[in-house]
Amino acid sequence: MEPVPVEPEPVGHDLDEARTEARGLLEKIERARETYYGQDRSVVDDATYDAWMHRLEAIERRHPELQGQDSPTLNVGAAASTELAPITHAERMLSLDNVFSAEELRAWSTKVTDAAGRSVQWLTEAKIDGLALSLRYEQGRLVSAATRGDGRVGEDVTSNAVRLAGVPQQLEGEGHPSLVEVRGEVFIAVEAFRRLNALQAEMRDRVVAEAAARGIATERAETSAARRFPAFANPRNAAAGGLRQLLSKKDGLELEAGLARIESLSLYVHGIGAWDTSPVKAQSEVYDLLASWGLPVSPHSRVLVDVEDVVARIRDLGTGRADIEHEIDGVVVKVDELALHGELGETSRAPRWAIAYKYPPEEVHTRLVDIVVSVGRTGRATPFAVMEPVHVAGSVVRQATLHNKDVVREKGVLIGDTVVLRKAGDVIPEVLGPVAELRDGSEREFVMPTECPECGTVLRAMKEGDIDLRCANARTCPAQVRGRVEHVGSRGALDIEVLGEVTAAALTQGDGAPLSTEAGLFALSLDELVPISVMVRDADTGEVKVDPDSGQPVVRTPFRVKSGDPSKQAHLLLGELEKAKTKDLWRVLVSLSIRHVGPVAARALAQHFGSIRAIEDAGEEELAVVDGVGPTIARSVKEWLAVDWHEQILRQWERAGVRLHVPDHPGPGAADSADGPLSGLTLVVTGSLEGFTRDSVKEAIITRGGKASGSVSKKTDYVVVGENAGSKADKAEQLGVTILDEAGFVQLLQDGPPSPEPEG
Repeated sequence: MEPVPVEPEPVGHDLDEARTEARGLLEKIERARETYYGQDRSVVDDATYDAWMHRLEAIERRHPELQGQDSPTLNVGAAASTELAPITHAERMLSLDNVFSAEELRAWSTKVTDAAGRSVQWLTEAKIDGLALSLRYEQGRLVSAATRGDGRVGEDVTSNAVRLAGVPQQLEGEGHPSLVEVRGEVFIAVEAFRRLNALQAEMRDRVVAEAAARGIATERAETSAARRFPAFANPRNAAAGGLRQLLSKKDGLELEAGLARIESLSLYVHGIGAWDTSPVKAQSEVYDLLASWGLPVSPHSRVLVDVEDVVARIRDLGTGRADIEHEIDGVVVKVDELALHGELGETSRAPRWAIAYKYPPEEVHTRLVDIVVSVGRTGRATPFAVMEPVHVAGSVVRQATLHNKDVVREKGVLIGDTVVLRKAGDVIPEVLGPVAELRDGSEREFVMPTECPECGTVLRAMKEGDIDLRCANARTCPAQVRGRVEHVGSRGALDIEVLGEVTAAALTQGDGAPLSTEAGLFALSLDELVPISVMVRDADTGEVKVDPDSGQPVVRTPFRVKSGDPSKQAHLLLGELEKAKTKDLWRVLVSLSIRHVGPVAARALAQHFGSIRAIEDAGEEELAVVDGVGPTIARSVKEWLAVDWHEQILRQWERAGVRLHVPDHPGPGAADSADGPLSGLTLVVTGSLEGFTRDSVKEAIITRGGKASGSVSKKTDYVVVGENAGSKADKAEQLGVTILDEAGFVQLLQDGPPSPEPEG
């Protein structure tokens, strides 16, 4: 059966909404990449991460001006760890672009064949779910081993790599190049992974037994053992952590377990780098050459002539994936002819001559333990399915959103049901429905609460026909206050380091928490931070954790050290808050959680009015006529300003030193027609520019009197085309709009448009 394509929902035309969604995706992707590459943990499964990337790519194709140089769609991996020495690759290590359906694969192959201008043979191989490794050989001798890192600089893992059975320190045969980098994938085979987890369990038992011999309580010993020797969630993370571990810092049982972890590692090599004089002409011949050097190559590669044979091969490998010795998450398809690799080239992050076909996510059965309701910063009450932890698509899943009470009813699930769980193209797991045949009569229906679970306020629809129920206690509902404080620190708002979910909770809900709303955020002092203590809650149940020895709740003091002095976290937070006070007015507007006001509307308001005071003084109609605002946002702004405690937020922030104006702004409306080399001109930027970020390119246009537009029309004066430009460049050509490259754009910023040639 052909795999089901994973397609993102269509991207709308609203640039403001697209920008907001893209920023949210960027935050999630960057957090996932940091833990995946830097901590060897998967905060999301592969299907979810791929869906985020797929969705971000779709947004950036629809709105290319949202794609900056730092976009993960243009970059590889993540920065190297600070604990491992850096190694610069002689040749950059790239990643692979993905396709998720046979149709996408066929389209890619057609594009490659057309670019090649001749027939193409395809090398297919099982895609290993492991860790990329580069082995550097000089004159046939192993010099170093490094992880991929960010593609240019990786981490030195030589001391561990030489322990792998498949890594020869001296290549076999003769005629080795003076320098070659051999690329491969480190993994843990399925059976080796089972043995490794069995060893971890054995280590836990030994810790408990040794503790019992010393008279330590069993529960306390079990907690310590679980922390020291946890069960590994998946082979990929176990392999990455095993290769990157620092054995020099281990002893005793930890050293024994660390060595066993390295012994469980395997390697298959699949390519070469930094070697310009290869004696072979095909990628498949490279594999034969690597094998002759004594390096391990995958037995699951095959050269095929027709793309339909490739599709069939993908289907066969997917059907038989359980029989392969290691976990796979797809199939890699490469152009076999090496000469075409150079002709086809590469993008900033991936070769154009290779693609990764990713298999659809798995579906599993698990038990629906409960349905709980959480409240977000806007007051929306959302039911969540709490499930028995289940491993699906590379990670352990415990929760999934059920959106609202109507969705719960439509899915027909009961608390206690066995349910079908899928990791699909959505950014979170999805409960598909119940396995009704397994019901035993103990199941019960979910009843949507009538009151907010955090503050007791009656839940209600905020407008007629609204499906969602909300808590109307916006001012003091703990969930909403926590969410708004976290939003202030988010990347799209004031971008305050360390002001995330945990810190926001400590500031608003801990013992002695100083904030009842966000009003006092910028007046926080060390004396207010140091006393804060928070109770630790179980990630699955939300219940307060209890110390097994004392029977008392487990409490943390995030802003002080044991001596009672302020912690580094406390000083860092206050320093970041000080920096945030001088950030742009538009960021302040975004941070206020005014409904519908995202970065685009906030920029327009800040540019036109120049200060919060001027916005407060303006009427709704005056706000609505500002380009990028409109009547809906204008009404929302005036409604927000009319709330008395919102006024308190503004005044307290102002007293604390938050800058609520644009320096040197000439007054309402004046900046819309500011003088400058681009005065009166409308520009559209599509694609990424080397010297500008998404935000800085817009600032460059606006500060020079121009208008930065998101769409091309007959009124557009210039379209600036960067790398990976989309359809806007084509539309500019159709309309006869002047097109500039980055160099031309920089000159336009400096000198303005050329003077018209005199007539005659």
